[in-house]
Parts: sequence; structure tokens; C-alpha cells
Amino acid sequence: MLPVNEAETIIFNLVPPLDSPSNTEIVDLLSARGRILAAPVTSKLDFPHWDNSAMDGYAVRYEDVKNSSRENPVVLEVIGEIPAGYQPKLSLQPGQAARIFTGAVMPEGADTVIMQEVTQRQENRVLIQAAPKAQEFVRKRGSYYQAGDKLLPDGMMINAPEMAILAAAQCNQVSVFRKLKVAIFSTGDELVTPNQPLQPGQIVDSNNYALAALVEQLGAEVLMLGIVPDQPEALRKTIATGIENADIILSSGGVSVGDYDYVEEILAALGGEIHIRAIAMKPGKPLTVARFSLSNYRHPIYFGLPGNPAAALVTFWRFVQPTIRKLSGLTDGWQPVWIRAKVPQELRSDGRRESYIWGKLNLVDGVYEFVLAAGNQVSGNLINLAHTNAFAVLPVGQKMVLAGEEVMVLQV
Repeated sequence: MLPVNEAETIIFNLVPPLDSPSNTEIVDLLSARGRILAAPVTSKLDFPHWDNSAMDGYAVRYEDVKNSSRENPVVLEVIGEIPAGYQPKLSLQPGQAARIFTGAVMPEGADTVIMQEVTQRQENRVLIQAAPKAQEFVRKRGSYYQAGDKLLPDGMMINAPEMAILAAAQCNQVSVFRKLKVAIFSTGDELVTPNQPLQPGQIVDSNNYALAALVEQLGAEVLMLGIVPDQPEALRKTIATGIENADIILSSGGVSVGDYDYVEEILAALGGEIHIRAIAMKPGKPLTVARFSLSNYRHPIYFGLPGNPAAALVTFWRFVQPTIRKLSGLTDGWQPVWIRAKVPQELRSDGRRESYIWGKLNLVDGVYEFVLAAGNQVSGNLINLAHTNAFAVLPVGQKMVLAGEEVMVLQV
């Protein structure tokens, strides 16, 4: 069995991000949310587009008002009003001011804005009752971004803030990486779908549904291949279909040592190079990882996950989720997220393998706290997986974490 960290290194090194032109596409802005930029974005616009006011107040010349105070206010002539959305036609001369509103273009001759709270209006005059700083409350053209510079880098996901930036920059189309395709199937003669009557000895296949939901949450397309019986030819055809049509193939079950476990033999026959057969983790020991080289650009990766529901989810979150994120083109943020948290109750392990204990991570008074899920922590118990958002991890050799101590937690 491979140590977990060694297996992680092997898996992540197998995954080059999408980088060829054949893996990119142009999408409209409204279709870009959740996609990953395949090329840096630039704009022809400066931000701000022009010198504008950051306050409601008066546009003035700094030299006119630099010595003003409540005791000795400076009196200026108000020669006009500048609302937002208009190009001012007036030009300030010494001793003059213009009423201006937030976002409005600064008039020629003005270099500073006085906030209205420190002024007093008297018909066509305004009393300035406080000395400003030079260029105060003026947003200078290009001070946020200058046209032609990199606006957004490639390899980042487009979320709400990036959507706003792209819209403001009038980037109506963007180059993004294509969506990954992930094929999913479960193996086992004992499995039935949720709509089938359950006979003695049968098990409802929950893994297909859980894995599909997780894959879709990551923005990839799911190819559901269903339940495959423990028959070599059926398994071969299903795996071959996945290799031909998907970037990642996920199976659950059929990867332990048993009379009907044909997966590794089939992978090798289809040209797969098997890199991992078992990992020293609990749950999740029976994990098979193989890679296929179909062309210079196509290298499908196969993950044979354990059949037990908790083990399937642990191995997905630990290895498959970051793999999908990296392969999707993310430059940063694809790695597993680790947090140190306190535990209010005792945690136990047999110490023989790296143990993953599921529960819920909360932020309490500024301190992360991991609360153990109620019920039995066994890989076949999917009932207490509800609300799981983290796993406390006890390394090999550690059998206990006392209440009040800290533990490393994998956030999912």
C-alpha cells in the first residue's frame, strides 16, 4: 500500500492542465460563469474611464480652497451642476466651483472635490468650511487599470466578481477551457437502481448519484454509464466507452481482491498504465488509478474507487476532486484545502493507516471546530454522511486526539 502523500504526488503529476487550442472555446459573457479562462483578458478601456468624483459635493481648484476653515471659509461662485452620465461643458476659473455628483466627470480646471457636508450653499455661492487634501475625492483616469494591461489572468475561474469586471470592460466573449467529461459507473451483481424493488442480498446503488452530483458541482459534464454486472466482457465494453468519450472515468466497486474483480486486468488489456493499486488510508484502501495515452492531447485517467459509500466519497474528495480542478485548467486553488481545527470530543483510530473521520467544520468565535458525525464511523454507513463538509485526519501511528486538542482537517 502506498502512503497517502506519495499517492497524492503520483496522481497530481499524472494530470497536466488543459492547454492545447483544441481544448478551448469562445463563449458569450452570459455563458461564462463558472468557466475557466483559457487566455489572459485585456481591455481597451482605462478604469476609471475618466477623472470623476467619488463624492457628492463641489468640484474646485485646490489652490482656491487649501487654506479654508470653519472660521475663515472660502467663498466660491457656483457656475453650474454636473450630474453623472454627462460630459461637462463648463471650465472652472479661479474663484469658481461646480456642483458635482458621485461618478460625474470632473470639469476642466477642477482638480479636487469638496464633500457637501463641509460646505454651506448660499444661492449661487458656496462656502468651503474645511481645507481638503490635493485631489481629494477624485478618482483619476486609469488609476485602477490602464488599457492594454492584463485585466484577468488565464487559469482562473469566472465567478460573480469576474463577471462584473468582464462586463464593465465590454468583454462580450471570452476564451475558456472546454468542460471536462467524466464517465461514471458502478460495478456489482448485487446493485440495483433506486426505482427497482429491493430483493434480499441486493443493494441500492447510491454511488452513481453521489459521484455525479460531485462532478457536476465542479462544472464538468457527466456521462452516466449505469450499473455494470461482474462480467469481464460487460466491464471491458463499459470501460472502453469511458476511455473513448471522457477525460476521467470513475468506477466504484470491483477494485479489491476477489473472485469477480476484473477491473485491473481489463485496464491493462485496454492499454492503461496502472500507477496505484492500494493506499494506506481508512476508509479508501482499495483505490486503482490508471492512465491511458490515446494521443498527444488525450490522456484519460481512470479512478477505480471503493464500493462502500463513505470510502467512495473520501477517495473522491481526497484525490478526484483536485484532479478535476487541475485538469479543468485552474492555475491555483485546485489543491486540497487543509485547516487546523479544535475537536470538542475525543477522536480515535487504530493507527495502522491514515484515518479519515467525517463530520462538520464550523467557525466558532473565530476558531475552527470539527464536530464528529453522530453514529458509527464505518465505510458502509452513508446515513451519517449528511451535512459532512470536512474530514479530520489522523496520520499513521496516531491513535487518539483528545477533546480540546487540534487536528488537521480536510475541507470538502
